[in-house]
Amino acid sequence: MATVVGRGPLAADDNRFFLFGALAMAFVLVAGFSLHLAFGRSSFSAPAIVHAHGVVFFGWVVLYVTQTMLATSGSFAWHRRLGWIAAGWMVAMVVVGTIVAVEAVRLGRAAPVYRPAYFLVMAPLTVYTFAALSTAAIVLRRHSAWHKRLHFCGMAMLVGPGLGRLLPLALLVPHAGIFEFVLVLLFPLAGVVADWRRSGRVHPAWWWGIGTILAVRALIGLIVASGAALWLHGVVTAGQPGAALPPFEFPPLPLMP
Repeated sequence: MATVVGRGPLAADDNRFFLFGALAMAFVLVAGFSLHLAFGRSSFSAPAIVHAHGVVFFGWVVLYVTQTMLATSGSFAWHRRLGWIAAGWMVAMVVVGTIVAVEAVRLGRAAPVYRPAYFLVMAPLTVYTFAALSTAAIVLRRHSAWHKRLHFCGMAMLVGPGLGRLLPLALLVPHAGIFEFVLVLLFPLAGVVADWRRSGRVHPAWWWGIGTILAVRALIGLIVASGAALWLHGVVTAGQPGAALPPFEFPPLPLMP
């Protein structure tokens, strides 16, 4: 959905940026999870909800790239039809993404480069922000310039797990989260640069998208600092293996095969 229904094909330079941007984000995610699997850090024996999470989220990657290709080639009729499927797909992403994040903390299996209480807040809010930006893009689907940029920012929110699996974030603890966040921002910032180079102006959708990402990052910090994350962690892990892990300490890193 990076580019949506318009009155005609977009400018060639515009098309190239959004198409290559979509492919770049898809590559990061596929490469990151493939590398994780190749090194034995992921397993097909994982619980069913984890597999459902993978299918749903990678399904979105396929939808996003397909929609971008359809729109940049001018196939707007098919783009519109597939867009409604994608809108419903987001609901599944929010539900499955929340369940998997909660289960990871409950079982003490959250990403070890994050403190468990922080992860419990950060992971769901990341998915909710993606959904909010993508929903705004759908609402503004008749305004192509807004639509494609907001969808691009929403997609960028999902790239973090791929980056985290490609980069040695374990060596950057306790700053791994900040490093990953900065890298995610590089995608919409590339859009700012592309706009400026193309026309000497930056579309305001980029500032709304980037501003939303920054605001959510600040909100996560406030929730964690307020004590709400500690309470939520206690509720989620009560009587569960995750309760054995201190909520505000980094878990031990797993042994690498």
